[in-house]
Amino acid sequence: MAKKITKKIKLQITAAKATPAPPLGPALGQAGINIGDFVTKFNAATKDMAGDKVGVSITVYEDRSYDFVVKTPPVTGLILKAAGVEKGSGKNVSTKVGKITRAQALEIGKKKLADLNAKDDDGIINIVAGSARSMGIEVVG
Repeated sequence: MAKKITKKIKLQITAAKATPAPPLGPALGQAGINIGDFVTKFNAATKDMAGDKVGVSITVYEDRSYDFVVKTPPVTGLILKAAGVEKGSGKNVSTKVGKITRAQALEIGKKKLADLNAKDDDGIINIVAGSARSMGIEVVG
């Protein structure tokens, strides 16, 4: 018989740097999850993605056991990292804060390929370029 799901939690946590401090600790505590156990398992599972913010979906069951699925980092985070800026522009049309190349856009798209709806490399680049444009980052080359 399948376990009964009591709660689903979605969070964004920096990979390999989870701590029991807020916002993670209170969210897990309310769901009845052993916080220390989750932090250890999460950090071990994300050690190869260190530094990127990743999404995590946690399913909590009636007996207080849980499963979690680590998602790929968001496109915006990867674009900011590639451009070497801390945040996007508040006025994306008039103020540009950085540049990335088409090759970098393709590389970002390949990391997110499972989540994108693109048939070829040009489609991947266009999707990433759209996100970059909305952040005030130019795609050149």
